[in-house]
Amino acid sequence: MLKNYFLVAYRNLIRHKGFSFLNIAGLALGLTACLLIGLFVHDELQFDKFVPHGEQIYRVYTQHTKSEASEIHSSVSPMFATTLKQEFPEVEQTTRILMTGTSLSLLEVGEKKIYVENGLITDSTFFNIFELPFKYGSAAHALDAPEAVVLAEDVANNFFGNVNPVGKELKINKSSFQVTGVLRGGLSKFHLKANYLIPMAAAELPAQRMKNWGWQQFYTYVKLRPGTNAKETEAKLQDYLMQKVQPTLSEDDKITFKTYLQPLHTVHLYSAGFKYDSAVTGNITYVKALGFIAVFILLIAGFNFVNLATAKSMQRAKEVGIRKTIGASKQQLMLQFLSETLLLTLVSVVLATVLTALLLPSLNSFTGKSMEFNLLTNPALLALLVVLTVVVGLLAGFYPALVLSSFQPVKVLKSAVVTDGIFGRVQWLRHGLIVVQFALSVFLIVCALVVFKQVSYLHNKDLGFNRDQIMFFPMRGDNMNKQYEAFKNELQQVPGVVSASIGYGFPGDQVAGDGIIVPGSGERKEHSVTQLMVDYDYLRTLGLQLVTGRDFTKEQSTDKDHAFIINETAVKELGLGTPQQALGRKLEWKVWNDKNPDSLKVGQVIGVVKDFHYKSLYDRLEPAVLQIFPDAYWKVAVKMKGNSIGSSVDGVKQVWGKFSPESPIEYRFLDQNFDDMYKAEDKLKTLLWIFTGVAIFVGCLGLFGLATYAAERRKKEIGIRKVLGASVGNIVSLLSKEFLVLVLVAALIAFPAAWLAMSRWLQDFAYRIDLPLWAFVAAGLLAAAVAFLTVGYQALRAATANPVNNLRSN
Repeated sequence: MLKNYFLVAYRNLIRHKGFSFLNIAGLALGLTACLLIGLFVHDELQFDKFVPHGEQIYRVYTQHTKSEASEIHSSVSPMFATTLKQEFPEVEQTTRILMTGTSLSLLEVGEKKIYVENGLITDSTFFNIFELPFKYGSAAHALDAPEAVVLAEDVANNFFGNVNPVGKELKINKSSFQVTGVLRGGLSKFHLKANYLIPMAAAELPAQRMKNWGWQQFYTYVKLRPGTNAKETEAKLQDYLMQKVQPTLSEDDKITFKTYLQPLHTVHLYSAGFKYDSAVTGNITYVKALGFIAVFILLIAGFNFVNLATAKSMQRAKEVGIRKTIGASKQQLMLQFLSETLLLTLVSVVLATVLTALLLPSLNSFTGKSMEFNLLTNPALLALLVVLTVVVGLLAGFYPALVLSSFQPVKVLKSAVVTDGIFGRVQWLRHGLIVVQFALSVFLIVCALVVFKQVSYLHNKDLGFNRDQIMFFPMRGDNMNKQYEAFKNELQQVPGVVSASIGYGFPGDQVAGDGIIVPGSGERKEHSVTQLMVDYDYLRTLGLQLVTGRDFTKEQSTDKDHAFIINETAVKELGLGTPQQALGRKLEWKVWNDKNPDSLKVGQVIGVVKDFHYKSLYDRLEPAVLQIFPDAYWKVAVKMKGNSIGSSVDGVKQVWGKFSPESPIEYRFLDQNFDDMYKAEDKLKTLLWIFTGVAIFVGCLGLFGLATYAAERRKKEIGIRKVLGASVGNIVSLLSKEFLVLVLVAALIAFPAAWLAMSRWLQDFAYRIDLPLWAFVAAGLLAAAVAFLTVGYQALRAATANPVNNLRSN
């Protein structure tokens, strides 16, 4: 019996090629989009799942509340790890990672030199918490010695080939280390990028500074003992800080934040808004959004099938009548039509599987992932496809099968038009499917347009400085660091170089958060600010604009040790009145000096610069203090003329070779830093356009099916109207009007949902566009235009058909 069902189903599929193609194309595209999105979502959810005892591991973070909003900082004081280990018996182990920014390290073995990023300076207890697999060596005591280094497998292969390098020497930034282990590859799902690890002892951090609660420069992880309640430990830690630690701190170092424990398995997806984070972060909002889009597209594809099958049923009414006349039961007919649906679904799934395999390499390249789609090595994936075939086939085919099997044989054999029964009574369902399809499509169109507008805003907003044609690189070697002024002077002599600046804290790069003291009448209030350590050409190189006052100058000998420049936001938040009133006001700063941590730099404000965005537009502008502090200098910005960048870069390289011949130069341009900040949004924009296009296309197939049904159902009416003198335009308008009304209803449903979703998404940005009304108007018009073209094609065919043929048909 089943064999006969599928044989008849196959014959019908071959006989009605156009119908079969539309159904298979719609389902295949929908399923392909779902499979690709599903692979991406699954991959995002796998981060850190391989780490043994991951459910016991937590990251410490703090929440700082400011006047307008709160910030979450992933970096904390070194004392957190010490306190948790010593004072909390429920804590099994702790480890810290020193925050080092995004700088590259020069690794050397013999004559081979390679710049490597993502080097971790960590406590020796790192592998007691993160039990990562080793290819060579072992985790036990791997980081005990100050000169020890553990390498990632690909880094080890670059230097030593496929041999055991344990015990061999390797230099990192000219300091010698001994390889004690090599991590096994395949750590792409670890939230920490680690190309090499060296112990904290190698950094030679002053013991006194490691007891400082105000130096928040460490990522800290804790491993709780089995059965420990993390929320109770979190509350206990907060109480300890307030009751035991707070009374011991000076007024300037008082704790003003709340502390939390973040489960390891949530770090990747739930840390998008964290400040000063070096983890590999995704975005749960984007993952959920893509998941919803996958469901949307699958629903649209399913609804499309229902509409096409319903429309096609008009041509099979007599077949059903004959089958029932010769004894076929309703259940047998339903099984027949469900078998046809399952066969169509099976073909669609096979085609979707092939398309997914072909498109996955492009998706991997686009997302930077290494996802796999191999049915032979992943039986669970094969089982999922089988279940998907059955579920989608049954759900999509049940209603059409119910409609077809319910026809009354007497009526369908007497007339080609069926207007009663289930088929006539549930017209609202078919129309409802079209409304849902286009509501989802309009929703996606609005989202795509808003994301496009916001991403364009991110890339094109005036940042308050000139980021173009600025070459950017770190200094290397003792000679260059000691003779930075001579190095800078020679850079400025290179043809095509406008100016050069050396400092710490360039826009788009690592900046330092610190306190500044504003002496007042009888009080010394410390404010949190961003410290930018600059030289005398910083403002000129970046094109910063002075609102009032003057720039730093060598002609004023006091500028180095007793002068500050602040931004407009600092004037407001430090309570200095107007920019003019801020000139001459005294500021004090605790100098970064390990030998004398109590030393103060006392100076006055000599200038106020116009606010400029040195961070991404996710972050609000913060008060910034610019000062001359050569001890922190480590990066160089070189402003070039736009018409001679190539020769100027070559000239900079030549000057570099004179001062640091042992280290190759590693540079990029400053505008790249800002472009890299919005890669996630750029990718979201592209994905939205692609999947919105798929949704609209698949939705149009369903609309095409309903238009076919409408034209078939009303062909005699159309014939009569034409005989009575109706024009082609009149008939096209008649058939199109009801569908345009459906699109209008869909738009009215989609607009509020899109407004809410996009309003919430834009809240993540401190600087954002207003929701553009034109995006909603454009989405509605585009959906209406697509619907009209789709329906209009069928309407035009019906309107231009010979009325005699329509009136003669039975």
